[in-house]
Parts: sequence; structure tokens; C-alpha cells
Amino acid sequence: MITGRLIGVGVGPGDPELITVKAIKAIRSVPVVAYISANGRPSLARQIAAEHIGGSSKEIKVTLPMHPSPEVAQSAYDEGASRISAELEQGKDTAVLCEGDPLFYGSFGHLLGRLHGRYPAEIVPGVSSVMAAAAAAEQPLAFGAEGISVLPATMPENVLSARLETADTAVILKLGRHIEKVRTVLETLGLVDRAIYIERASTSGEKLVPLAELDSVETPYFSLILVTRQRR
Repeated sequence: MITGRLIGVGVGPGDPELITVKAIKAIRSVPVVAYISANGRPSLARQIAAEHIGGSSKEIKVTLPMHPSPEVAQSAYDEGASRISAELEQGKDTAVLCEGDPLFYGSFGHLLGRLHGRYPAEIVPGVSSVMAAAAAAEQPLAFGAEGISVLPATMPENVLSARLETADTAVILKLGRHIEKVRTVLETLGLVDRAIYIERASTSGEKLVPLAELDSVETPYFSLILVTRQRR
């Protein structure tokens, strides 16, 4: 039996003009479009790709509760994968829209893990928030033999500190309520003056400020800190 293809489509960090031509073609070509909705809020990925979704396309919204229990999220992914599987079994190609890149801290990875091997799959890479943030800050991420560390702010403080101590350039993601912990670590390492806070990069709500001037005690999910050890 011929099944549909599972297509993970990266739609970029927020600016609709940063969707690739290949992503647009994929979205326009499928009868089914799926996306994640955190806590039932409107999906950013869906908003970014809105003008390319056909009026006749079936849409699958996978609601992901923001809950501390991992089991709750896994149950939501199980349900989402089941609904997508039902479409694939009918031979319908299904595009799963993802902010940034599908395989870079994306929820798509959880769906792919449940469906991979059962259906043909294709991944359309996208522009990540890391690249968009560097562009907004006009800050090169690396030169020559320099390395880049991408670190989630959810790391334990001692682990985050150890990683930052050896990083030439670091990008700290998933700030949220962890902003004060991250600020404390950077202050201890003497890196606050080398850190830039960037919120909602590439969107109309973009905010960019030196971390030393940021007075927020909680930050949105779509925010990050860019740290460079050397001034350029």
C-alpha cells in the first residue's frame, strides 16, 4: 500500500520572507498541514506560513500543554502522531510546520521519532533563530578555528557555567524564567558586558539590548542571549 509522505518543514524564525522557496513549494503541494500549538495559543509556525496554506488544505493542530511533567507532553505527541498517521495511511502527504529548523530543538523531532520508518519522510531545513539573532545583532558567530556552543538555559547552573567557560561564542536558548540564573552565571564569569539579549528575532516585535541593560526578571520563550568572548 502506498502511504503519504511525512514532510518536516522549517518556516524560519518569524519573518515570513525568511521561508525558503523549497518550504513554500512543500506547503502548497500537500493536502494536509500540521503544526504545534503550545497551550492552545495560536501557532507561530502557522502564522508565518499562513499565506501559503491552501484554502482546501486539512489542518491538524497538535496542542502541546506547557506542563512540568514529561509524561503530559509525551501523551500530546502520541496523540499528534496518531492523527498524522491516519492521514498518511490514506496516502495523503502531510507537512508539519516548524519554527526555525525542524531538527533544531523542534517539536517535530518528537513526531518524527514516532513515525520514522513507517512512512517515507523528507526534511526541509529552515533558518534558525540563532542565525536570525546574529543577523539582528550584526555579530559574526565565529571566525577561523573558533567554536560555537548552543546551550539551553534549562541546564543546571554548574553545567551551564562550565560550558560557558570554554566557549568562544555561546548562544543561550529557552530563557523564560531562567533569565536570572543565566545572568548570575555570566556575571560570575565576567561575561555580562559581552552578552546581547535578543527577543523575537526577525519579527516586528524584535527587541535587542545589551544584557547589562535588561531589567526583565522573566523573558518569553522566543528569546536568547548571544555571548562572544572576544570583542570584534
